[in-house]
Amino acid sequence: MTTFESFRNVVEKTLREAGRPLTWTEIRTLARLPQTFPNNRWVHELEAQIGLERFKDKAGIIHWQLR
Repeated sequence: MTTFESFRNVVEKTLREAGRPLTWTEIRTLARLPQTFPNNRWVHELEAQIGLERFKDKAGIIHWQLR
């Protein structure tokens, strides 16, 4: 079972190392996370705690980045 703290740390590390916005699938693959979909509550916590921002591109694909 993944704790929020380990999830937060791995998502932040993955985004910082990438240096560009990533989709959830890219984050999940690079970080080897087991979740097919991220926990919505945890995503909102990431927005507050690490400055996660999400945006949709022209094709409607959601990208994640740090402020």
